[in-house]
Amino acid sequence: MDMIKVQIISTETIKPSPSTPPHLKTFNLSLFDRLAPPVYVPILLFYSPTDDLKNHRKRWSDHLKKSLSKTLAHFYPFAGQINKDDAFTIDCNDRGATYVEAQIQADMSDVVLNEPEIDMLQRLLPCDPLEKFADPSSRVILAVQVNYFACGGIVIGVCISHVIADASATASFVKSWAATASGVNDIDVNGVIYDCTSLFPPQDSTELQQLMENIMKVRQASCVMKRFLFDGSKIAALRNKISMEQKECFYRPTRVEAVSALIWGASMAMEKTGNIPMHVAVFPVNLRKIMNPVLPEFCIGNIYQVTMATSMMEKNAKHSSLAGKIHESIKKVKEECVRKRGEYLNMMSRKSNTDEQKNGLEAMVSFAFSSWCRFPFYETDFGWGKPVWVATALRMDKLAILLDASDGQGIEAWIGLTEEEMTKLEQDPEILAYASFRPSKG
Repeated sequence: MDMIKVQIISTETIKPSPSTPPHLKTFNLSLFDRLAPPVYVPILLFYSPTDDLKNHRKRWSDHLKKSLSKTLAHFYPFAGQINKDDAFTIDCNDRGATYVEAQIQADMSDVVLNEPEIDMLQRLLPCDPLEKFADPSSRVILAVQVNYFACGGIVIGVCISHVIADASATASFVKSWAATASGVNDIDVNGVIYDCTSLFPPQDSTELQQLMENIMKVRQASCVMKRFLFDGSKIAALRNKISMEQKECFYRPTRVEAVSALIWGASMAMEKTGNIPMHVAVFPVNLRKIMNPVLPEFCIGNIYQVTMATSMMEKNAKHSSLAGKIHESIKKVKEECVRKRGEYLNMMSRKSNTDEQKNGLEAMVSFAFSSWCRFPFYETDFGWGKPVWVATALRMDKLAILLDASDGQGIEAWIGLTEEEMTKLEQDPEILAYASFRPSKG
């Protein structure tokens, strides 16, 4: 697909209205915020053309800005900046969010109907998700780009700094913004600001942060990112297959567990036997609903714990075995182990030291999974209807981001691998059996 031209027509700053009061000027970052990767969480929402959107663009543009300003009054840390003198707090100074408008002289179907390329999708975002900043305080926490297509369709791209928002918080923000824009009056924003430092207080995490930096260097190596679509019926068949493979007990994996096991198994099959002693599947687990009492649904921050499923190098590992390992690793994430913060830090620190002794990350191959399924991205109606497609554009090696397909039954997996590994993945018999995708150009 030829690269479509994206013309920036305006850039401005949107500030909260009303302004943030003086007693709320500081937002403390928790332990998990400090350990979040230094990237933006990017999301793209595609909306079908309507005559109203096409004929009254100026009115809708003003409406989006005003509703964003009102929403920022509730999510006011998103309009601040990392404190220059204390990198573990957000200065809620109402510096504002970056708001970009762009014009694309093409139909939106050229992006949606044709297999979308990651390079094209990234141009619909207001910033590079992996952009590095020597001074963290110079990083804009929230940036938005509204893309107007010639056909009248709109794509809204949102980037929120991971230091203060995980995927769940990002979904809560865009849902709240859309609800404000569409005139919904019963938005529950009481729990948006929640002091997570009471649960996960900051501690000395230098070794863990160094480990994260090392992992990020590996993840940001040159790679290709491609979408693999798993139809709902195919996922159901895969779940049944895994269930039937169980010998000791009947267990039906979730959609995410089944698809993750399939991808993990395919990635393991790429390695030569004996090269790597251990494979690790990494999963962030949202803690909002499993804490006791549960945390507010809309609360911002990084409220997840990373869990790991491990598998010794096996030739043609069964999906049932891998799905079971994934299931058990997620199951173990309970409130009691989360609250034992010291034990969590000690465990990860020991892991960091072990990796150093084994010359970095050579002792294992890790594959990261991030499930954004069941987050309400497809419910974000700004007043002209719900999105017809939701995508992301975070290019990282050995990473799979899972999103709901538009029908709510299937899963779209955005997978990052080296070019050589991607070619192997596309030829994997199990991937060919359960996923559809556009083959790489030879």
